[in-house]
Amino acid sequence: MIFRSAKRSALTILFFLPFIFLTLQGCKKKRPEMATILYKKTHNKVFNNVTPEGFSEVFKHVLDSAKSTLAYPRQIAAFYEQNDYDAQLVMDHLFNSDLNTAAAWFMKADEHGLNPKMFRTDEIRALLKKFDDKKGIKTVNEAYHDMAELELLFANSLIKYSTALQYGIVNPKKIYVRYYTDAKLPDTATMMQVLQTRSIKNYLDSIQPKTPQYVALQKALTNNYQAPGLSPEETKRTIIANLERLRWKNKPSENKYVIVNIPDYTLNVVENGHPVLNMKVCDGEGRNKTNANTIVNYHDTATVDRPFPRETPQLNSLIHSVDVNPVWNIPESIASKEIMVDAAKDRYYLSNKGIQVYKNGKLVDDQDIDWSTAKKDEYEFKQKPGDDNSLGKIKFLFTNKSNVYLHDTPAKSAFDLPARDVSHGCVRLGEPQQLALNLFGPGPKYNLIVKDMASDRPDPTTIYLPKKVPVYITYVTCWADESGTLQFRQDVYGLDIVLYANLLKAGI
Repeated sequence: MIFRSAKRSALTILFFLPFIFLTLQGCKKKRPEMATILYKKTHNKVFNNVTPEGFSEVFKHVLDSAKSTLAYPRQIAAFYEQNDYDAQLVMDHLFNSDLNTAAAWFMKADEHGLNPKMFRTDEIRALLKKFDDKKGIKTVNEAYHDMAELELLFANSLIKYSTALQYGIVNPKKIYVRYYTDAKLPDTATMMQVLQTRSIKNYLDSIQPKTPQYVALQKALTNNYQAPGLSPEETKRTIIANLERLRWKNKPSENKYVIVNIPDYTLNVVENGHPVLNMKVCDGEGRNKTNANTIVNYHDTATVDRPFPRETPQLNSLIHSVDVNPVWNIPESIASKEIMVDAAKDRYYLSNKGIQVYKNGKLVDDQDIDWSTAKKDEYEFKQKPGDDNSLGKIKFLFTNKSNVYLHDTPAKSAFDLPARDVSHGCVRLGEPQQLALNLFGPGPKYNLIVKDMASDRPDPTTIYLPKKVPVYITYVTCWADESGTLQFRQDVYGLDIVLYANLLKAGI
């Protein structure tokens, strides 16, 4: 009986042990040694009279009044509430040089194209100086307030600096209207991680961006590099904008992917970190085609993203299939603004281009219609497969909100242009059959593609990839090529201007 009772008690203790542990973990972090430690480190007698309870009461008031000045007030308030308003950073890191090291990192923020003032560096250094001077703090109340202000300033700046370097200052989805690329954003757990780290120095060392691209641009910025044909200020601002892009967590992580860079008018297939196929492309017509607005000289209206209707969106998706000898379902905007206008000028235009006309879903004779008076919303237009089809002989399909795709084109002369923003939004390929070979590989499916593309009597055929391939459509105006040389491209959509304007608003 006694044995059973003892066994039952033991089981009860084992059952409740995790809960007891969690309760202890959540208990207030007692610092009875606070006064002793602070006096020993500062040699300021004022600290002999401080207590954890006295500090926490003052800290609550300082935190409440400072919320409007914090970048992350909700997260910081929740963190300190859970930790019973303990002077966590001051007590754990002030006297091991961590906070001085962090302040030094903040001072070097300009190496990332960021302003040290964003991290309130001068205020932090002034407070640190008071703790170094044994007569710098004269009363207990002043000690509490200075500790509270230093705690909050550091908490706020550490989180802000950490998120800036790991995720960027600006959220691209908030500044760009046609931005559909997946991008990770910091969550509360990520933000609070820096406040819980044992070594702030090691943590800040670990989050410094170290990719070759970032290091190359950072080196150019700190060395005041000037790009050929650009002013020093234009070079600097372009580099800063692209450093911010590199900080966004939106980069391909797959072993193989297709990537289009809009300002460079190129497509690359990348495998294991190296390009294995490169070709020219034509992309959508942009608002800054003549470079009237530069990142240095621009009108205020250029600071807000107002896309030209034909601009190619930034996105990521998966290429899942190809249409060989595709039918072009002509978008209403193109039909009303171009097709019907040309049909009104030339009665044989539609038949010569292989364009069929539908009304209420039924095929009609375009010769029976007066296109100069026809209502724009009554008709649908489809272009049959053939040599004149605007999509060429093949298009590569991937799911996206903008209904764009990669495709062939009969207008080959455009690939000789230095600026190839000439499409309605889709991406025209210079070597579509080479892309098909790369994605499908040699074999029956690729052989069928080649055969159908060469056919004199083409029929539409859909062929699915054996494995979906990621595609990224990006916008990068400055990068280091494989030789390490910096490349700069014209800001054809004015997206550098929009980004830089928002970085200025954020305080860079």
